[in-house]
Amino acid sequence: MKVQAEVSLYPLRQNDLTKPIQQFVQGLKGDGLKVTTGPMSSIVLGDSRVVFRSLQRAFEQVAQRYEVVLTAKISNACPEVEV
Repeated sequence: MKVQAEVSLYPLRQNDLTKPIQQFVQGLKGDGLKVTTGPMSSIVLGDSRVVFRSLQRAFEQVAQRYEVVLTAKISNACPEVEV
């Protein structure tokens, strides 16, 4: 099933927020998902199994180095549109 996820990663207790966010987004892109980054969140499009697996793996990788909060909204009803 195709899904669209809106995800936001919030690094905690970091002076440089860019590195953990970039690491997280790169982890999602590595699975061939369509990822569109915005100023506050990213939109991820793809097969639900790949999206969930990628979110878990990318979160675990970044959480090994940084304290973070990840929020996600996932829908199978959203059209696959360019953001």
